Amino acid sequence: MHPHEELLHRFYQAFQRRDWHAMTMCYHPQVTFQDAAFSLTGAPEIGAMWRMLCERGHDLQLTYSNVHADDHQGQADWEARYTFSQTKRPVHNRIQARFTFSDGLIYSHHDAFSFWRWSRQALGPVGWLLGWSPFLQRKVQAQAAKNLQQFRAKLA
Repeated sequence: MHPHEELLHRFYQAFQRRDWHAMTMCYHPQVTFQDAAFSLTGAPEIGAMWRMLCERGHDLQLTYSNVHADDHQGQADWEARYTFSQTKRPVHNRIQARFTFSDGLIYSHHDAFSFWRWSRQALGPVGWLLGWSPFLQRKVQAQAAKNLQQFRAKLA
């Protein structure tokens, strides 16, 4: 198994245990992360996001598969089942992750999923009606950024 593939297995196994610290240790200090809710730079900021999500995700169940990596890039598929804290609605999200590597660590991490599918589950009728719209995605991004900022302030 390629060392970067082993790294991705370590990352997702830590995620399954909700061990945000071990997840963060898999990242390069200048890592970038992007998904439909967050666009973050640097291991401390991304680590704080994972800490927030792991600590708040009391019922999080995660599976992963199709891990492949070489010297430069990698990929994995993962699924998360959890209760969305703001609405108490159940979510089953399917994510395709893409990675690049530097110095034996994750240098970029991009998670892609259907925002409309996610929003229908997490937000109910509002997500069904507006989940396709950039307006709702910007609103979710702004709320996610605010939540992370407040979480980091409590840690300081």
